[in-house]
Amino acid sequence: MAEVERETMEYDVVIVGAGPAGLSAAIRLKQLDADCNVVVLEKGSEVGAHILSGAVLDPIGLDALMPDWKEKGAPIKTKVEEDNFYMLGEAGQLRVPNFPMPPLMNNHGNYIVSMANVCRWMAEQAEELGVEIFPGMSCSELVYGETGEIKGVVAGEFGINPDGTKGDSYEPGMELHGKYVFLSEGVRGSLSKQVIAKYDLDAGKEPQKYGLGMKEIWEIDPAKHKEGTVTHTMGWPLNKNAGGGSFIYHIENNQVYVGFVVHLGYKNPHVFPYMEFQRFKHHPMVAELLKGGKRVAYGARAITEGGYQSMPKMVAPGVALLGCSVGMVNVPRIKGNHNAMLSGKAAAEAAFDAIQAGRSGDELTAYEEDVRSGEIGKDLKKVRNVKPLWSKYGLMTSLAVGGFDMWTNTFGFSLLGTLGHGKSDAEATEKASMHKKIDYPKPDGKLSFDRLTNVAFSFTNHDENQPAHLTLKDPSVPVNVNLKEYAGPSARYCPAGVYEFVEEEGKDPRFVINFQNCVHCKTCDIKDPSQNIVWTTPQGGDGPNYPNM
Repeated sequence: MAEVERETMEYDVVIVGAGPAGLSAAIRLKQLDADCNVVVLEKGSEVGAHILSGAVLDPIGLDALMPDWKEKGAPIKTKVEEDNFYMLGEAGQLRVPNFPMPPLMNNHGNYIVSMANVCRWMAEQAEELGVEIFPGMSCSELVYGETGEIKGVVAGEFGINPDGTKGDSYEPGMELHGKYVFLSEGVRGSLSKQVIAKYDLDAGKEPQKYGLGMKEIWEIDPAKHKEGTVTHTMGWPLNKNAGGGSFIYHIENNQVYVGFVVHLGYKNPHVFPYMEFQRFKHHPMVAELLKGGKRVAYGARAITEGGYQSMPKMVAPGVALLGCSVGMVNVPRIKGNHNAMLSGKAAAEAAFDAIQAGRSGDELTAYEEDVRSGEIGKDLKKVRNVKPLWSKYGLMTSLAVGGFDMWTNTFGFSLLGTLGHGKSDAEATEKASMHKKIDYPKPDGKLSFDRLTNVAFSFTNHDENQPAHLTLKDPSVPVNVNLKEYAGPSARYCPAGVYEFVEEEGKDPRFVINFQNCVHCKTCDIKDPSQNIVWTTPQGGDGPNYPNM
């Protein structure tokens, strides 16, 4: 493809990804300078199509960006009225009182939202300010300048055949150049991953850690619905198999968000995160709530969990990483959208100052300084030891010692210092011979569902006449290494049933990639024990089409 000639368009700032970070950056740039030329490129079919989050939103980020968001009609209506936390056993639950928890865990003043709808609204605000937003535009390549700086991206390439040749309907796409490029692709973005590797941005940092978040939207019996109620659980069914927990949020219109997070640092390759989620819904407390209701949507997304000590350097020549491209989730609070918005605002202000000074293509060091020393850094530093404690010593230790550490951090110090994470999630996976196989109950089709049935409720779609966006570094590894040594974990860790090992009588097993099912969660790129699977962006508009996740 090196000989392809493309048209170019010039902007002040090019933003990849119309999530809360990217849209906040776009809005702030226009607030600072109405003449600033800003473009936002979104790979989803529309803004919000690829946005999946819990979500209980701390409005601090939006307050800083648009203090009049209520007057502007933001779809942020459902205040948290009740906050519950339970430890689950297989047949019962124990309510954990709120009073011993550090103040930062309080959800008072927060809102239950659909972040997909919040982003759709933010896009409207951005467009009113003059931001150009192009959905259905995957950014497939970085464009480098003469001195090695990043000066733009390639977007909108269509019509490549499955074998990599150009089809009859081939469109080369365009190069969009900017004085600065912001990557706000979300977790494990393909371009962000390239930038981190090229400029060694994670040198000296702890490995990034991740969780897999799965979510269903249910319409339930109005008699059981309590708008504004937030419930979190830990314990069963994961127990010692993996870290993680659940959330149940009562949104308006008799709907509840039912979600389940599995930390991807689990050791046993037989763990099946999706089936842990389905089993969770059969707990008596959850089953009673959902009985008589119906599931209306499903989706999944990886979550950055490494926190303060895992954040890579955020800038390189001409480029800045925003939001979850860096990893700004406060794990015990299960919140990152507020920090994503604050990061977008900070990046915009740094770029504005640089452009006003006549600069371009350099490192926006002011942005990184703002993130690490400002509200985001303070938020993440207070909770930095909870995740490593949980990973190394289990749930109860993290609750006791991590809770104490969060309390002391409230007063500005920690007796623990800053703990490390150790291994990456891929390295944490142990050989199958070291662990027992886990027997998961069959889904009943009422409360629990098989993966392919549920994937239909993500409304995902990929044009089959294109190269698979999930590639293998070595095609022999899945069968010869991962199946033999790790019992083929890709057949389980993927929440969309993309990977399977097909066995036919008299033949060696075949590894099959059903890329059409992919919901872009990136778990395979993260958890594959051989780090052999690479997630790349498919053509624009493909992937899930989440309605109001």
